This record gives sequence, structure tokens and C-alpha cells, in this order.
Amino acid sequence: MNLLISKWGNSLAVRLPADYLRHTGLAEGDQVQASLTIDGGICLRAAKWDRRAFAEELAKTRDEMAMTESVMDELRREARY
Repeated sequence: MNLLISKWGNSLAVRLPADYLRHTGLAEGDQVQASLTIDGGICLRAAKWDRRAFAEELAKTRDEMAMTESVMDELRREARY
């Protein structure tokens, strides 16, 4: 199926046929992942939110953060009254 690229605000958009959305289970407001294929195509896939992967990434990021002085303590010390 050929689809038309249209202007949408300052961006460009492609309208997806309702049959495609019903077949994939996607609905308005859902997020999709876009990737480029080797032959120059665009691939759209439903972006499923993985709670476990998110929690692992959050824990890794938290563990990598340097422990420093409390921001509130620093602000109180430098506050001008």
C-alpha cells in the first residue's frame, strides 16, 4: 500500500490505515519504535514498555551516580537572608 506524507504543523506525518492499526493492536496515543533498515526502509514496531528493564536501567544509573553533598544543604549554606 502506498501512503502519503503530509504536513502536520512543522513536521511531516504518515497516516496509518485503520485496518493496519486493528491488526497490530495499536491505538491513538500508543508509542512505536522507528528504525531504518539496511535497504533504506523505515520499520515501525509497537514500543512495549518493559517494567523490569526500566527498573534495571534505573538501578544501574543510580549506582553510577556519584554520592555528593545534599543539594538542599548546599543551597541552605549559600542562601542569603
